[in-house]
Amino acid sequence: MTLTLAPLLAEPLPPTLKGLPACAEGVSLQDLHRLRLSLLDGDLPLPAAVLKASALAHNARWMREFTARAGVSLAPHGKTTMAPQLFQRQFDEGAWGMTAATAAHVRTYRRFGVPRVILANQLVGKADLELVLRELEAEPAFDFYLLVDSSAGLELLRRAALERGLKRPVQVLLEVGTPGGRTGVRSTEEGVALARLIRDASPVIALRGVEAFEGVYSGPETARVELGALTMIETVAELARLGCAEGWFAPGEVLLTAGGSAFFDLAAKTLAAVEAGGTGHALRVVLRSGCYLSHDSLQYERMQDRMKQRAGALWGDGPGLRNAIEVWAHVQSVPEPGRAICTAGRRDLSYDACLPAPLWWYRPGLHEAPQASPPEWSVSKLNDQHAYVDASDGALPLQVGDLIAFGIGHPCTTFDKWPLLYTVDDGYRVTGGVRTFF
Repeated sequence: MTLTLAPLLAEPLPPTLKGLPACAEGVSLQDLHRLRLSLLDGDLPLPAAVLKASALAHNARWMREFTARAGVSLAPHGKTTMAPQLFQRQFDEGAWGMTAATAAHVRTYRRFGVPRVILANQLVGKADLELVLRELEAEPAFDFYLLVDSSAGLELLRRAALERGLKRPVQVLLEVGTPGGRTGVRSTEEGVALARLIRDASPVIALRGVEAFEGVYSGPETARVELGALTMIETVAELARLGCAEGWFAPGEVLLTAGGSAFFDLAAKTLAAVEAGGTGHALRVVLRSGCYLSHDSLQYERMQDRMKQRAGALWGDGPGLRNAIEVWAHVQSVPEPGRAICTAGRRDLSYDACLPAPLWWYRPGLHEAPQASPPEWSVSKLNDQHAYVDASDGALPLQVGDLIAFGIGHPCTTFDKWPLLYTVDDGYRVTGGVRTFF
């Protein structure tokens, strides 16, 4: 699958992009590597966000191999990066489609030629429905799915399709939720009742599968969280079996889809075991993990050890996913012993899941390569443009002008802060750039 990237790659980079050096103004993405920029040599204004090319390549291959072992497909959640260049990498490594969260995402995906989209959300507003239905009308080959969890939502969708005179059915997935959680039916019984209503809305609406986002379960209580996630996934499996037996689903493949970035192993193992029971339906299990490509050094890195234990042989040999994303800043001030103020803050770094953490530090003229930050260093506070780096033992050798790299948790909310991220080799030489469209 080849996306429409040529205009993006050829477009001159505007001088308004944060993190762009003066010498790169007006240079295209495809020519950025020709400038031979080096982060460690001071060629980039900081803060700057970088993606390690070797880790990106490793993670893309790793997920391709995991899904092949599991016998499942992948529709990565594009909201993590909103970067069509990275979408292309995911398609190159075998992605079946892409997942979106909003109607605006769908429009952006289509502008770059994404041919198959799961909108892992529901549409209720007039303008949102209009936007998506227009895309379905414009391209008959566009393969699109969205979620429904209530008769009210179903009726809004049915009425909008009828009013527009859409000449093909809108493909929907029955959304499974959990009591006290986010969207989705709260029980198998609710799911059965709604699925029958969706079936009866044919030919305007076509029920094509069952969906859940088990990532709504989170927190430090591992056993409770894992049980909750597994219960949601098992409900998807149960409804799929019932739907095959009762004939709810429209002709074609039946999709069973779940698997955020924390429990995709549970989704793969549980849903791949579902059988259609001799009904003739072909089942396709689709994972929607988005954060795997960049991974991170905090939240998902901590979860990975547990996932590896759960997955067993399905995990495979060798290392798992690697952190690919870092945000680099300068030490701007050392106002008192044991504290350094750095030039990156809330506008640059994820902080919704946890505060960032110092990964590396580098002093030009002293170090040949970045040095690992001691475990005693931590980020105690973020302002809009500043990070407070403290040392618990008071030993902080940082000086004004030093460079420091921050690791993050939950990459989604770092990508959305950067319209341009640099790809770098392992020596932090710039190999290219990635544009995002949030």
